[in-house]
Amino acid sequence: MISKSQIKLITSLSRKKYRDQHSFFVAEGPKVIAEFIEEGLELQLLFTSEIAINETEVYHQVTQADLKKISNLTNPNTSLAVFKFPKKIAATTKGVRLVLDGIQDPGNLGTIIRLCDWFGITELVCSKDTVDCYNPKVVQATMGSLARVNITYVDIEALLLKTDLPIYGGVLEGVSVYQEKIAEDCYLVVGNEGNGISEKIITLLSHKITIPQYGVSQNTESLNVATATAILLSEAMRPTGK
Repeated sequence: MISKSQIKLITSLSRKKYRDQHSFFVAEGPKVIAEFIEEGLELQLLFTSEIAINETEVYHQVTQADLKKISNLTNPNTSLAVFKFPKKIAATTKGVRLVLDGIQDPGNLGTIIRLCDWFGITELVCSKDTVDCYNPKVVQATMGSLARVNITYVDIEALLLKTDLPIYGGVLEGVSVYQEKIAEDCYLVVGNEGNGISEKIITLLSHKITIPQYGVSQNTESLNVATATAILLSEAMRPTGK
């Protein structure tokens, strides 16, 4: 059974204001929840309709009807958990730092976080207007990778102004990423789904790189930002001597 106060808390966590207020976020599905637990995230509440458990202050056996009251999904999964925000770790001093300039779609951000996890990018820097990484749709799209990537929200213009590292940016017109040797220690910027990298950040780029288009018609305006990020990271992580 889910109490009214628990329902109120969990449903409130669909909004960033209350996630920040409580430092809690919601995860749904046994696999995602298990990954967060394995990574050491602090579990606050767990509701499940499948696992036979003894109820405690944290673990609660519930029905699918109960889960429907608190789920963010159209078709609720068998488990829903509330976790405390992970502790921030010290920023890396080596490697590629991925910078997101105004990413708005939760699915895109979730996929990008998974890409960071796949390619070993531990430092993901987001502009303050990028979608919240604890948005329920982002959490679902990360499939647990959220626990393994250090994500910060900062004034990226101020950050890039003070760095001595090379700054690469994915743009429509630039040097082919297949011809550019990306430095091992650098910032790599990708931009908003509709507008790309903002003008104020464009001026800070030391290297403009692009993914060349090979299609005959050349009518495709751009790549999905998560797809483009996958290609750029694949090239950035290619061993020296590519």
